[in-house]
Amino acid sequence: MELKWLLCVTLLALGTFAVQAHDMDDDNDGDDVVDIEDDLDDGIEEVEESKPETSTPPPTPKVTYRPPIPTGEVYFAESFDKGTLDGWILSRAKKDDTDDEIAKYDGKWEVQDMKDTKLPGDKGLVLVTRAKHHAISSKLSKPFVFDTKPLIIQYEVNFQNGIECGGAYVKLLSKTPELNLDQFHDKTPYTIMFGPDKCGEDYKLHFIFRHKNPKTGKYEEKHAKRPDADLKTYFTDKKTHLYTLVLNPDNSFEILVDQNVVNSGNLLNDMSPPVNPPREIEDPNDQKPEDWDERPKIPDPDAVKPDDWDEDAPAKIADENAVKPEGWLDDEPEYVADPDAEKPEDWDEDMDGEWEAPQIANPKCETAPGCGTWQRPMIDNPNYKGKWKPPMIDNVNYQGIWKPRKIPNPDFFEDLEPFKMTPFSAVGLELWSMTSDIFFDNFIICTERAVADDWASDGWGLKKAADGAAEPGVVGQMMAAAEERPWLWVVYILTVALPVFLVVLFCCSGKKQPSAAEYKKTDAPQPDVMDEDKEEERDKGDKEEEDEEEANEEKLGSDADIGSASQEEEEDEDEDRKPASEEEETVNRSPRNRKPRKD
Repeated sequence: MELKWLLCVTLLALGTFAVQAHDMDDDNDGDDVVDIEDDLDDGIEEVEESKPETSTPPPTPKVTYRPPIPTGEVYFAESFDKGTLDGWILSRAKKDDTDDEIAKYDGKWEVQDMKDTKLPGDKGLVLVTRAKHHAISSKLSKPFVFDTKPLIIQYEVNFQNGIECGGAYVKLLSKTPELNLDQFHDKTPYTIMFGPDKCGEDYKLHFIFRHKNPKTGKYEEKHAKRPDADLKTYFTDKKTHLYTLVLNPDNSFEILVDQNVVNSGNLLNDMSPPVNPPREIEDPNDQKPEDWDERPKIPDPDAVKPDDWDEDAPAKIADENAVKPEGWLDDEPEYVADPDAEKPEDWDEDMDGEWEAPQIANPKCETAPGCGTWQRPMIDNPNYKGKWKPPMIDNVNYQGIWKPRKIPNPDFFEDLEPFKMTPFSAVGLELWSMTSDIFFDNFIICTERAVADDWASDGWGLKKAADGAAEPGVVGQMMAAAEERPWLWVVYILTVALPVFLVVLFCCSGKKQPSAAEYKKTDAPQPDVMDEDKEEERDKGDKEEEDEEEANEEKLGSDADIGSASQEEEEDEDEDRKPASEEEETVNRSPRNRKPRKD
């Protein structure tokens, strides 16, 4: 009973602690304040801690936002912190081969703060509407020409409402005389398409470039291999993620998410279809000869069917040893008309025919082994062999699988510098999405990795720092997770309470030997404790007397050297006294003559 009370008190204390921790975490969230200063030179700073009261936790660090500024040469940089769409052009085009109701690019774009932002003042481009075509674009400060410098494109995406089906990729629009951003649509030529895309459970991170065939002048899309990394989290966690593509003049490429490489390769080896076609192809005019034998095995032409082979023997035969079960009702049908059924009142025999009661299982058959005509069960026929076929043997005329001969590929070319793509002069977003409020921010196109990293640190890095500053403690995270998934309470209780229970069980549940005073007359007989005590005292007294005798004997032995005369006298006296002493000692040892010891 005491153990149960102790366990209840422990669980109650744990529940009280969890509630208090949850309340303290809510207070911390309410006390978070983020300041915005006009001075752009101020970065991340910690606000002086005010002297908290004994019951108030210390305030969390505050993060001040400042718009990022490029630290080097860039072809394009946009943070949207002006709060307008200046420099961006909304498309007024229509998609071809699409119903007029959905063909227009009438999806809305706005510059807004991010929902639940921890960094007020940090604005971005938001795809506001759902189930519509959206297209918006902006010119670069100057066209990007692929020569000896890398290409780096980087931007941020936040799926604020998650994502059902839609993309958040960007297109680098090719520099052509026909480029008209006012008519930007899905067929507008682009050089590179890069970014996340998702529909159903298919999570993608596109990197596609359009390669120009040097012989035909036609463009063909080349897709990078799929990343090995799991991309699902980037679409579902509702956090801002940084997407970076790095293309190098040596044809190598890297794809990074949150500055971590998730895919890499080479334009010559890791694109599908390959950039360069094969040197040889199969001759389309070559035909297989009529006498070409592709059979590795053939039936043995010399094999003969055995005389005793019966192809007509059935696979199953009746079991001749079977006996009809006793009590089988041969004259009773398995099904009978339902005696309780009645013809419906609206039954028309002219239209519906003669009415018949529905069939039900014969109730007489329920207690019998069976009803109706009994038939012997079928068993496998031991003499069944089936249709005879000659055995297979190696084909001496086998020539292998025929393939057309190879000829030089008339369309072959070798482009060893696929990095030198078509120059581009604009960046655009042409998207269809079934989810609204996709947040884009901090686009940059440059050639120096350090410039892109500085831009990321001043933009995405601030968001990450602000989210980290406002992140609840471990207890707060556990409480928040349990609010979304109530079953976690069971895990928490088992994780915390079970070890406590086991400790209490092993340390405090030892069996106690009840004292004699706790026994009643109805209890089992108990040992005579008083008799045991008396026996112990008696044995102790005997031992003391024996020790005293040994000491006397040693003393007598030591005095024997005093003199021969005195020794003889003492020996005579000892001999006279010895019988009496032994007799007396024997009498004294008797339990009857021993005086009771006073306690």
